[in-house]
Amino acid sequence: MTQESINISELEKKSISKPLVLDQFTADPSAHVFDNKIYIYPSHDIDAGIPFNDNGDHFGMRDYHVFSMNDPSDSYAKDLGKILDINDVPWAKRQMWAPDIAKKDGKYYFYFPAKDKNDIFRIGVAIGDSPSGPFLPDSNPIKESYSIDPALFEEQGDYYMYFGGLWGGQLQKYRDNIYDAKNDLRENSEYAFGPLVAKMSDDMREFSESPREVMILDENEVPLLAGDNDRRYFEGPWVHKYKDKYYLSYSTGDTHFICYAIGDNPMGPFKYAGRILEPVVGWTTHHSICEFNKKWYLFYHDSILSGGVTHLRSMKVTEIFYDESGFISTVYPYGKP
Repeated sequence: MTQESINISELEKKSISKPLVLDQFTADPSAHVFDNKIYIYPSHDIDAGIPFNDNGDHFGMRDYHVFSMNDPSDSYAKDLGKILDINDVPWAKRQMWAPDIAKKDGKYYFYFPAKDKNDIFRIGVAIGDSPSGPFLPDSNPIKESYSIDPALFEEQGDYYMYFGGLWGGQLQKYRDNIYDAKNDLRENSEYAFGPLVAKMSDDMREFSESPREVMILDENEVPLLAGDNDRRYFEGPWVHKYKDKYYLSYSTGDTHFICYAIGDNPMGPFKYAGRILEPVVGWTTHHSICEFNKKWYLFYHDSILSGGVTHLRSMKVTEIFYDESGFISTVYPYGKP
């Protein structure tokens, strides 16, 4: 399916799921279960009137809302209101992109990327007593944080943040956690960029160590190459655990797949295992995975509701299934061809 040859009305009829929100545009949904209820933390798409470019400047989001569902079978998600605005964050200038949240010791830690006053993406944290907020942001971004798409994973009381995105997400500008505007994408024959991971401090407001790159290996246990666009990492990391294995899922960006890799350690390495989601309408694809009542669900987005406008997206949900070997069955968002 090419983005240029889409018949929106036909694909809408074939869609396996419907938008969870109709009165605003919601993208990049991070879904979690707190107190036996699903809470979803998406980015809030708006038409900012900014011309389209490869850096994603037209994704001009300025605030966040939180939504809830009693069950994934609910027709719609309930808007619980705005939880953070860019005007509340002293260090942030623009572009509040995909967020995530974690709960520890009765507190909720909401993590979000935004460009600072120098137009460099950093990651901030805002803290609240409830999954629906209110959230009070720290005055400064997390030290050594950069790029976009924070995703938190908890393992036996330890919390890890995964993050990073290419192109507009600026990941390609860093080497060994140091920014240089002269840096660019790696050559096709070089190892692909992986997401970054850092263990969180006890207070969840800093990294307890410098971020390190996560390796994604091919079937021969060799790191994927930068030119392997159908499988290599681009943005949108998410980690969950199924049985005794760790699953790293992510977007391939310009090839529009959600892929996944499996590992024995949350720090990696992970071995490529396949695709979770085929391309959706709209240029971006971004997701989260959570378990609810012993079933597993994929939260994702597409641009069907906006008629295919790439920066006006709507979150959706569908159940996913594992086979006996732990592999995830591929989801076809508009029916299997």
